Amino acid sequence: MLDRLERMKERFQEVGQLMVQPDAMADMKKFTELSKEYADLEKVVEVYDAYTKVLDDIKQAKNILENEKEPEFREMAKMEWEELKPEKEKLEDVLKKMLIPKDPNDSKNAVLEIRAGTGGDEAAIFAGDLFKMYQRFCDKNSLNLTVLDLTFGTAGGYKEIISTVTGKNAYGTLKYESGVHRVQRVPATETQGRVHTSAATVAVLPEIDDVEVEIDMNDVRKDTYCSSGPGGQSVNTTYSAVRLTHEPTGLVVTCQDQKSQLKNFDKALRVLRSRLYEIELAKQNEEVGAQRRSIVRSGDRSDKIRTYNYPQGRVTDHRINYTVHNLPNIMNGEIEDLIENLQIAENASKLDETAE
Repeated sequence: MLDRLERMKERFQEVGQLMVQPDAMADMKKFTELSKEYADLEKVVEVYDAYTKVLDDIKQAKNILENEKEPEFREMAKMEWEELKPEKEKLEDVLKKMLIPKDPNDSKNAVLEIRAGTGGDEAAIFAGDLFKMYQRFCDKNSLNLTVLDLTFGTAGGYKEIISTVTGKNAYGTLKYESGVHRVQRVPATETQGRVHTSAATVAVLPEIDDVEVEIDMNDVRKDTYCSSGPGGQSVNTTYSAVRLTHEPTGLVVTCQDQKSQLKNFDKALRVLRSRLYEIELAKQNEEVGAQRRSIVRSGDRSDKIRTYNYPQGRVTDHRINYTVHNLPNIMNGEIEDLIENLQIAENASKLDETAE
């Protein structure tokens, strides 16, 4: 661990020198990357410096205990050594966590997409329930959720709803929600009282900057239309809604939440950039097939990650075999416990990998 930390400190000093070169800002993309790397390394180096100082103090205290004859000095050295031991252990724990490989996208804003899956009208209603759950979670955690586009279900809920989530570590917090969410309950349309199983798919994508994914606008077809509400009726007489089609991939993104066509275009472009990034990331993951698949991003949106069982009032996350019996609270947006346990499992897995 110390060798790795020393290399990180050397890299920190190297990056600092690169950033003050006369031509450093000639390539803004490269300069932005260096600035972020410098800020990340600075946090580690500060703790590492404190840790090395504690190690030096412990070494001096032990040296006094081994060589000093004066009882008074020996007692002082012993007291200092006993105080330094827990400090050393505390800093070691902090450094181990800091050395866990970080997802560079964690600090980004997120695109949240929820789509009804199997189950017909009930699936759309469940998609609506999930959206409300995330909306309440965001409200409680100082995250701002903005709807970009939606398609209503015929009996309530949504066939599809796409939003952006902005705020501190928005993507890093919500990325664990990607996958298939399954619900087991008696639908409102069920006359026999039978429990049905329905599903909705959640996709959480990092919002990508234009310097990270370049889009050739010659490949993008732009269409405008009047925004619509429930049942398809027009709610805006101007052509403010925007539909972007990326012709090489066939990806289609729409946005109609703003009255301004320009603002809708900008938001739709951000979502398109995030989806293109996800496609590129999936290709990279396939090329590095020997690496372990993380519990967060398995590369398969069809993976069933969680079951919400209404008759038993329980929620089970299948990735970590974790079950809680507080379904009403979960649906009220209190998913912090689930996310925390997923983070713990993910970090433990990464620590095992770095130890090998």
